Amino acid sequence: MAEISLMRREIDEIPAAAERCLSARTGILAAGAALAGKDPPVIVTAARGSSDNAAAYFKYACEITAGVPVASIGPSIASIYATPPRLSEAALIAVSQSGRSPDIIALAEATRRSGGLTVAVVNDAASPLADICDHVIPLGAGTEQSVAATKSFVSSVLACLALLAAWRGDSGLASALDQLPGQFARALTLDWTEAFAPLVAGGSLYTIGRGPSLAIAQEAALKFKETACLHAEAFSAAEVRHGPMSIVGEGFPVVGFLADDPARPSMIETLALLGGHGASVMVAGGGNEGGNRLPVIATGHPLTDALAMIVPFYGAVEALARLRGLDPDRPRHLKKVTETR
Repeated sequence: MAEISLMRREIDEIPAAAERCLSARTGILAAGAALAGKDPPVIVTAARGSSDNAAAYFKYACEITAGVPVASIGPSIASIYATPPRLSEAALIAVSQSGRSPDIIALAEATRRSGGLTVAVVNDAASPLADICDHVIPLGAGTEQSVAATKSFVSSVLACLALLAAWRGDSGLASALDQLPGQFARALTLDWTEAFAPLVAGGSLYTIGRGPSLAIAQEAALKFKETACLHAEAFSAAEVRHGPMSIVGEGFPVVGFLADDPARPSMIETLALLGGHGASVMVAGGGNEGGNRLPVIATGHPLTDALAMIVPFYGAVEALARLRGLDPDRPRHLKKVTETR
């Protein structure tokens, strides 16, 4: 019997990590109250890799529910370009597993000096990033040894959504988040491995989403590249209908993340269009819309539905990496903590 990978072990820890994240009420409530007091007209995020995908999830959730625009800002403006950001009225949410990337730390420091509110969403609560931010929300994901982030990504999204719920006083969202650990446990029983079998031969593929599910498509594309060495690009259901559509031909793989939210009709339309051009479409959350259906756990809330989809995806991409003769714990050219300047 093959040895269980660290990545697989950490995927299996997602429900417990989610419980720990949601139990960090003090940091979440304090940061939420600070956002309510600041009432920022704009929020900026600073993150890299999977953490940036978590920030993208927050962006859509915040803009949909609060109408407050969220922009991902390049940390290098404060580090290598040494330009002070004009963020006195804004709030910065820095998402990082390690909390040790110099460019993100530099941006948080510059934002705080400018008078902006700073919040660190970080797995290492004793990190330099946590030390210099006004508020800290610890992920509580525990040590993550596999290079590919899994449980820390899920906990990062959870922490950001819990912050949003606390800031806006959204009891419905808070209640939905409380249900997620149990829903994640059920999602661990879902198996997409057989559906992903055609990807063993390699090639390129698209991942498609819209709104919060676009962030999940971006995270999925990253993991296809990172663990399975497959070229994957993520697009919104709107953007893929422009230039990227010309690449799609017979048998071109497409993985769609179809959440139960207002973007669902446009997603269905786009996935059908891709299928009509010959694409081999796999649909997470699909019903009778065509394509190869990937089973998911419905969460009952439009802002959490997409997040539950990443759990069975992680299991499938870990298995795909091994089927392609790769070690999912040791992607080539990569290391666990990347400190950029």
